[in-house]
Amino acid sequence: MKRVFITGASSGIGAALAQRYAEQGAVLGLAARRGQALEQLAASLPNAAAHRIYALDVTDHAALAAAAADFIAAHGGADVVIANAGISRGTLTEYAEDLPVFARIVATNVTATVATFAPFIATLKAQAQSGNPDCRLVGIGSVAGMRGLPGAGAYSASKAAVISYCESLRVELKTSGVKVVTIMPGYIDTPMTRGNAYPMPFLMPAEKFAAQAIAGIEAGASSRVIPWQMGIVATLLKILPNRAYDFAFSKAPHKARSVQE
Repeated sequence: MKRVFITGASSGIGAALAQRYAEQGAVLGLAARRGQALEQLAASLPNAAAHRIYALDVTDHAALAAAAADFIAAHGGADVVIANAGISRGTLTEYAEDLPVFARIVATNVTATVATFAPFIATLKAQAQSGNPDCRLVGIGSVAGMRGLPGAGAYSASKAAVISYCESLRVELKTSGVKVVTIMPGYIDTPMTRGNAYPMPFLMPAEKFAAQAIAGIEAGASSRVIPWQMGIVATLLKILPNRAYDFAFSKAPHKARSVQE
């Protein structure tokens, strides 16, 4: 029986991952800011009484550490830890009022990923060294982190940081038996993307994404882009010369700015 801890679990990708894992018989630790939404999600899952919920903000590192300790104590350890919590806002550097938005995005998407993993690493290493082959730390990056998107400097930068951080951690833990998996979603149908007023190629239902993500996690893949078509697009964009990329994207539609949470 897998023991899975997921941040950002109250909706979107996090909720879809929770649903899929619960259907496979896992026991879950579900963390997010919205306690009522977590309660509703947990109640809807198979084996509802076995799951634990943690209403917290992932930028509260002490609360994350306490949740990790509680989950480990309740279930005798953990197998998969998914740092999924993330926010996206349109941002423009020229507006001073966007600076706190940049800071909040980086704190939520990047620093909180580190704070999510940190309390579990000693336990996962001990389990792996005792023969548990299933120990995984999973970072949720984004195709948006592979090249900077106009109007989304904070989000693109934060996801690029998650990708690089997870790569560093993967190498650090290579001999420990703990595998670090980076999942890079393209456009997934979630509340976050439904506000985008521009075309979203290869848009994928969250439930289908969750199934493919879990397959990658189980396989211990170092990284995986989902859907695969976006992986091809992102790879092509990454090798596109700067002059061509700048020309192609200089007039691309931007995500709407918002200084509100």
